[in-house]
Amino acid sequence: MVAHSPTLRIDEAVRARRQAGHDVLHLGFGEAGLPVAPGLAEVLAAASQRNSYGPVAGSPDAREAAASWFTRRDLVTAPGQILFAPGSKPLLFALLAVIGGDVVVPCPAWVSYAAQARLLGRQVIPVPIPAAAGGIPDPELLERALLGARAQGARPGVLIITVPDNPTGTIAPAEQVQAVCAIADRHGLAVISDEIYAELCHHGPAASTARYLPDRTVVTTGLSKSLALGGWRIGYARTPAGAWGRKLHQDLTGTASEIWSSLAAPMQAVAAYALADPPEVTARIGASRRLHARVAAAVHAQLIAAGAACRPPQAGFYLYPDFAPVSQPLEASGIRTGTALATTLLGSHDIAVLPGSAFGEPATALTIRVATSLLYGTSPQQRESALAAGQPETLPWIAHALNRLGDALRQTTCR
Repeated sequence: MVAHSPTLRIDEAVRARRQAGHDVLHLGFGEAGLPVAPGLAEVLAAASQRNSYGPVAGSPDAREAAASWFTRRDLVTAPGQILFAPGSKPLLFALLAVIGGDVVVPCPAWVSYAAQARLLGRQVIPVPIPAAAGGIPDPELLERALLGARAQGARPGVLIITVPDNPTGTIAPAEQVQAVCAIADRHGLAVISDEIYAELCHHGPAASTARYLPDRTVVTTGLSKSLALGGWRIGYARTPAGAWGRKLHQDLTGTASEIWSSLAAPMQAVAAYALADPPEVTARIGASRRLHARVAAAVHAQLIAAGAACRPPQAGFYLYPDFAPVSQPLEASGIRTGTALATTLLGSHDIAVLPGSAFGEPATALTIRVATSLLYGTSPQQRESALAAGQPETLPWIAHALNRLGDALRQTTCR
């Protein structure tokens, strides 16, 4: 049986709890939580009559826009290296299917990597992340894990990394990404670099992984996070320029033709427009970046005050606290695992989070993932106000949610 994705399951559980009359603080789902950016709805409406199938990899306009988008970010790209899909999830699945081999993932990692590998009958090789940041395996442990896996009959073929990272909300240092890529190169691994949060780095851009292993790195991304278009399902991939990349693109296109045919034509028009970086779009992304950074920092302060250990947020809208430092008071309340902690927060305080076990951590870990992006308001007006505010954490509805979270955490940890 294929299990329901934990992120989608918690979102559906929150919806059901709210329908039953509960006032749930939703910190369990990685939706960007913002209105559609100016100009995009008009482009979509104008393209609504485009009801024909298009090229599998994407329209010429969309692919040219995506290639230029990468090139402006110092990653020279040709349109022939681009392939669009209805979201980055199917792209990741198709890439794993095409590349082959067992799958190496950092631990913790986004919930779908291991699930997709198992759907394909591949072995998952988890490697702990380094202390500074998530998204990549610890370089010192990666080589050992690869040798150990091969000794036990595994055939590592793909390494998945995330820069910036979900679930930790951090950015791996460039030298560590480079070290991981060097190990992948020595072992003949392909690298899939999930860079869907790259536009939401709080303090300046992070270098793409493709700079360190250009001939064997595929970059996947989309508009779900930077432009809050998760429901529009616009994802795209950049394959390498060399012979291996051209063969991969051909195989990926063939696989796509049998699974999703092509990204919906109206969404390709949206992509072509948004990826040209018009001023209103870049302004919205900049405002979103500032909002995510301010609110994530405020939630981080609440987690630290409750006694958790937690890396400071560097990108996106996630935090990954570890409550091991307050394990004794938690255990006195019968809370010994991240799952128990998440269950208590939901059942006793109507606060939804996900346990670290959903991201590959041991069941005994006292970790949870906290998503901050649904704190911005319950109406378009509140969310627009949050985008415009210099100190959004002081807005009444956001401040109330922060205080509610802090009170629940302190009650739970007896601080």
